[in-house]
Amino acid sequence: MEYLYIKSLHVIFITTWFAGLFYVIRLFIYYKEAEEKAEPEKSILIKQYKLMIKRLWYIITWPSAVLATLFAVWLLTLQPVWLQQSWMHIKLSFVVALFAYHWTCQILYNQISKGFLKYSSFALRIWNEVATIILFACVFLVILKTSFGWIFGVLGIVGVSIILMLGVKLYKKIRTKNSWDNK
Repeated sequence: MEYLYIKSLHVIFITTWFAGLFYVIRLFIYYKEAEEKAEPEKSILIKQYKLMIKRLWYIITWPSAVLATLFAVWLLTLQPVWLQQSWMHIKLSFVVALFAYHWTCQILYNQISKGFLKYSSFALRIWNEVATIILFACVFLVILKTSFGWIFGVLGIVGVSIILMLGVKLYKKIRTKNSWDNK
C-alpha cells in the first residue's frame, strides 16, 4: 500500500512540475513580447510578468521538482530491481535531460530577474516543445517498459518532435499573417 501512495504522489508532483515548466515558458514568451510594447504598457506588463514568473517558479515549479525527485528516489528504494532494467536506464537519461531543461529555465529566469531575456519569442516557443518531447518519452517508457520497441520508440519521438516543430512554424506563419492583416 505504501508503494501506491508514493507512486501517486510522484505522479502528482511530476504533473505539477511539467505544468510549471510549460507555463513558465509561456510567461517568458509574454515577457519577451511585452518588451516590444510602448510605454506605459511595457512597464506595467513586464512588472506583472516578473511577479507571475517568480511566484510560479518558486511556489510551484521548484517545489514540484524537488518533491517529484524525492518520491522517485523513494520508489526506487522500494523497487530497486528497476535499476537493473534497460527501460529505467533510458528513462533516467530523460530525467537528466529534464533537469538540464529545468536548469536552463532557471538561467532564463535569472536573466528576467536582471531585466533582460536574450532569446526571441519564437526561440522560446521552440524551447517549450523540448519539455513535451521529454514528457512523451518518459510516459511511453514507464507505461510500455520492456515491450517498448526501440525502433518504433525512436521513430515516434522523432515524429512527435517534427510535428511539434512544424506546428510552431505554422503558428508563427498564421500569427504573422494575422498581425499584418490587422494593421
